[in-house]
Amino acid sequence: MSDRNRNQLPNNLPQLQNLIKRDPESYKEEFYQQHRHYKSNLQIFHLKPSQHSKTLQELVMFLCQIAHCYPDELNSLPQELTELLQKQSTVLDPDMRMAFCKGLILLRNKNLITPNSLLELFFELLRCQDKLLRKTLNNYIVQDIRSINAKHKNNKVNTSLQNFIYTMLRDSNVTAAKTSLDIMMELYRRNIWKDEKTVNVIVTACFSKVTKILVAALKFFLGSDDDGGDGKESDSESEDEGPSAKQLLLAQRVNKKTRKRQKQTSRALKVINKHKKKKKVESFNFSAIHLVHDPQSFAERLFKQLEGSNERFEVKLMLMNLISRLVGIHQLFLFNFYPFLQRFIQPHQKEVTKLLLYSAQASHELVPPDIIQSLIMTLVNNFVTERNSSEVMAVGLNAVREVCARCPLAMNSDLLIDLAQYKNYKNKSVMSAARSLIGLFRNVNPELLHRKDRGKPTEHSLDIQPKEYGELVAPDFIPGAEVLKNAAELKEAQIEEVGWESCSDSGDDSDGSWHDVVHSDDEVPKNKEGGVEDGLTAAERQARASEISSSRLLTQDEFKEIRVKQMQREMEGAKVKKGKKRKLNTSIEEEERGEILSLDRIEAIKYRPRHDKESRLTTVMGGREGREKYTKQKRRQNPNSSTSNKEKEKKKPFMMVKQKRNIKGKQKRSFREKQIALRDSLIKRMKNSK
Repeated sequence: MSDRNRNQLPNNLPQLQNLIKRDPESYKEEFYQQHRHYKSNLQIFHLKPSQHSKTLQELVMFLCQIAHCYPDELNSLPQELTELLQKQSTVLDPDMRMAFCKGLILLRNKNLITPNSLLELFFELLRCQDKLLRKTLNNYIVQDIRSINAKHKNNKVNTSLQNFIYTMLRDSNVTAAKTSLDIMMELYRRNIWKDEKTVNVIVTACFSKVTKILVAALKFFLGSDDDGGDGKESDSESEDEGPSAKQLLLAQRVNKKTRKRQKQTSRALKVINKHKKKKKVESFNFSAIHLVHDPQSFAERLFKQLEGSNERFEVKLMLMNLISRLVGIHQLFLFNFYPFLQRFIQPHQKEVTKLLLYSAQASHELVPPDIIQSLIMTLVNNFVTERNSSEVMAVGLNAVREVCARCPLAMNSDLLIDLAQYKNYKNKSVMSAARSLIGLFRNVNPELLHRKDRGKPTEHSLDIQPKEYGELVAPDFIPGAEVLKNAAELKEAQIEEVGWESCSDSGDDSDGSWHDVVHSDDEVPKNKEGGVEDGLTAAERQARASEISSSRLLTQDEFKEIRVKQMQREMEGAKVKKGKKRKLNTSIEEEERGEILSLDRIEAIKYRPRHDKESRLTTVMGGREGREKYTKQKRRQNPNSSTSNKEKEKKKPFMMVKQKRNIKGKQKRSFREKQIALRDSLIKRMKNSK
């Protein structure tokens, strides 16, 4: 019989593995033979663990594949592999170490080993100087923890692993500590361990003496979570609420074209765009900062670390950024941080726009105004001066605007009036920045502005009341609900509707005409559209809105009506005494500021500076690249035909055609020539008159 047909089960492990999985009892003898073979090879391997043994590697994978078929005989296999990796992990051959780890992964997939013991072993193996092994273990740890928490959170396993990772972050091996931190951050980003304990374990890494671990932890808190799940939904909702921009443009195109109507349409478009930005769902891109247990002490420790840090300037910037976000989001008190920032606020400072950004982020309403006022004065003195370039001045004004947006009480009237003078500056970027500052205080505290800068008063602006330091406004009603009908008016409207329907249905008793309905004497006056008249005082509107909000639940149509009315109040001017007409506010519409400020708000240079001659020539020559050379088009129908005499004359020298063309130079006529010309013209005129 040939070797091809001979039974090779003792040596063909894949074939034996397949047969055992189908019928374990029939191949028990072959299994025992391979198991004894494994035991003998394992004893030999213990003598020289640094050498590679292909036979042992194949036997380990074979036994791990069929371990579920003989659980009693192979109950000690996980412990043997675990002890081998624990004791000899650093001296093992890389291929043998990888084979043992893959064997344990197979046993874990068959639930023959507990997750805690295996994952803790894998965390310890991260100390090995084997990049491929660390990458494999990293991916498996994340996937295994994900599968453990797939159906429900396994708090027992999660807590023990989190405690073990906490000890690994303080491990002397930098690679193991950094990889453990990466695993924990990856589990947070995948929403597997997105809880307070995970965040506060990562907080401890922010105080590591290893720069690599420190930077990784700082990037985690400064990074963003892409939780954009409701974006489309909010966009679709915004299209259905209130008058759309498309409807306004259609009305502008159909109606009579007047300058007043055009101004009203442009103002309405601005208000609609601003309300669309307000209706966006607030997404917390930096939710990890919200889960810190003690943000005040965390910020204080970070600031102490920053003051004594010898790290690179880029790392210091990251520390400043995190401190400013903690102070701004949690509204902390860290008064020494502002003088620390003032030392770096100079136009020549490296990354100065980021420092201005951190100054604005660290400002909030609970900081005493005199502390922020010192910061603003430093900004104005170092940036908003005519000895600096226009770009520097614009950046300084933008920074002042963002600081004041978060702490309006830090600005005084004299300084604001001085800064508002730049609204007519020769440079457009400075002018735009100054006008945006004016636009901010028109909505926050218009009394600080000069009278001519307050803009045309509207009903909305008349209701603005500047808040005092520490004042908290918590309305117990829905603002704008006074335009709706209260319960009594709704009931009366229903009675009128029922009465009109009954009158129209009865053919003999009524002719279908309207009937007068007696109203109560204390009814609120209405305008032509059926809403509340605009002549009500602020207190009366507030009382009516509170009554309506507390008496019933509002529908979506009623909320839509409120929003339309509020937009109308922002557009329409208030009824004030006639006087000099003020210009329309053309300042930049302020975007809604989230928890984290964007660097574009500081570096908002709206207009590009003029190019010099060299840059213009570079742009021109760059546009000519790859373009055919410009030549005069040939207008002849047949391009192969010969040229005409007229075309040939154009190519001849001028002296050759001068005689033929009878060209005379510019010569002054003599007196006799002028007499002859006058005589001829008079004779010609006399002949024509006859």
